[in-house]
Amino acid sequence: MQRQHDRRASKNRNHFIEHKNRSRISLERRVGRHEVWSWKTASKESLCLMWQKVKVQLMLSMSFLTALFWYCRRLYSFLAQLLKRWSNYLQRQLIRNLSVLPEVDLLGYSAREWKGETKQAKQMREAYEKLFRSCHIKYLRQVRRDNYSVIRAVLFQIFSQGIPFPSWMKERDILKLPEKLLYSQGCNWIQQYSFGPERYTGPNAFGKLRKCMEALKTNWAEISATRDHEERGSMCNTLFSDESKEYKLYEAIKFIMLYEVVEAYEQIKSRDKPVHNLFSLLFARDSSSDPLSFMMNHLNSIGDSICLDQVDLFLLGYLLEVKIRVYRLHRFNTEEFQVKYPDEYRREWNEISLLTEDDRYYHIPLFRT
Repeated sequence: MQRQHDRRASKNRNHFIEHKNRSRISLERRVGRHEVWSWKTASKESLCLMWQKVKVQLMLSMSFLTALFWYCRRLYSFLAQLLKRWSNYLQRQLIRNLSVLPEVDLLGYSAREWKGETKQAKQMREAYEKLFRSCHIKYLRQVRRDNYSVIRAVLFQIFSQGIPFPSWMKERDILKLPEKLLYSQGCNWIQQYSFGPERYTGPNAFGKLRKCMEALKTNWAEISATRDHEERGSMCNTLFSDESKEYKLYEAIKFIMLYEVVEAYEQIKSRDKPVHNLFSLLFARDSSSDPLSFMMNHLNSIGDSICLDQVDLFLLGYLLEVKIRVYRLHRFNTEEFQVKYPDEYRREWNEISLLTEDDRYYHIPLFRT
């Protein structure tokens, strides 16, 4: 009995211990599951919070980038418009300052300038048509209408074509011509020389003339040494858009004309050697019977109130050693429609062409075949 009781008690203890162990294991498993669930929940919540922050940052960044892109686009558009307006302004200023304008269609220019059915308008349109059909002149470069017009048109073509110095100018230093005329030949009256609208300079005439001669020599040498046609054209456009520089060139040409007249006059008086026939024509005029009257009555007013006349054109072509062909539209259907200055020239001289409607203002015709 006692043994049965002990076995039963032992068995109950074992059952109790086993039940206790099972309860502990179950509790441990439940605690483990709760810990795992708590960790997952905490991680998920952390990730959600982090994503919310990142999402806000991304939205702010996207908004900033969008605003920045819009601003840059507007800025680019504004700068492009500003650059375009500035470019157009500079182009208008350049064209306005140019004394020789870009080429235009010859017949288009004729139609714009000579409208109407008057006799003169019809004759001018016919003359332009003649130039277009028979002379192969297709375009025209307008030259500023002032009293330097013909000298400007001649010099611009000499420079743009790269025509070198005339032969006599290569043998002499033109910078010394004012000094030679004043001191060697005793022409003190050159102090009365007028620089276009500037009527009287007195003792300053010598210094100003030397600066004019320097400008002519420097620019002529530099441009004629440039072989590239487009580069030479660009240099001419720059030079002939600066009034102060180009006027020095014209005054230098005027003074060279005076110097040649003085030289010819001295040769006629001394009878050392024959002179060109054009000087006989020049001195035959009452207004230019000697160098002083030529300067006072002709040269001093050129650039101010008068242009070169026909006799002066002979002299200009002779001293620059170029054959100047002039189409005189107001002389259409006459023998004087085309004339050359001078009428006697050497074969090696270069030819340039001018176009005039009134023998006062001149333009540059352009040939195309």
